[in-house]
Amino acid sequence: MSWEMSGKYLANCNCQLICPCPVDNPPTGPNGECRGAAVFHIASGRLDDTDLSGVDFAFCNLFPSNLTSGNWKVGIVLGDGISDGQAQALERILHGDEGGPFADFAALYGEWLGVERGSISFSDGDAPTASVAGHTNLAFESLPGPGGGVTTVKNAMFGFAPEFLIGKGKGGSDLFGLDFEAVYGETADFTFASEMAEGGPKGRA
Repeated sequence: MSWEMSGKYLANCNCQLICPCPVDNPPTGPNGECRGAAVFHIASGRLDDTDLSGVDFAFCNLFPSNLTSGNWKVGIVLGDGISDGQAQALERILHGDEGGPFADFAALYGEWLGVERGSISFSDGDAPTASVAGHTNLAFESLPGPGGGVTTVKNAMFGFAPEFLIGKGKGGSDLFGLDFEAVYGETADFTFASEMAEGGPKGRA
């Protein structure tokens, strides 16, 4: 079976600026953990004949150490407007059962916290925001670059995109008991697939 999805994501976590997880360094959140959430809006996507276009989902995480040390805690929220077929397809993808970057993640999962349904909103733009089921509110303020540009990270060991904007996160979450107050934020367009092109992104949560 093959799948693909593309769209935009917004992630916040409680690491101090700048989050070290993309370069596989130890987290800098309280107690040496990275607690975070990423909300994805799939503009276009599918798993075989199941259309995933327009679907939103949230990926909630606790990383107890640097990412390659594993033992991640991961929970998923799927938008409550999707069909049962779409939900089953996304759960298989995000659990790593259908290959691609999430299969790479799955080797690092320590505890799968399950899948829930809930209302998800995603607002794009220069300062994107997202909310999940009344329990997660994420926002993003970019870090200024020279000449009025923005600060980005490119070609990191872990990344939801080959290049992503980094900045300040605003908000927090208490989903799956993984409470945190946001400090760091990132956002970018993403493209994932069961067969990624050479040099393509390695999904980062």
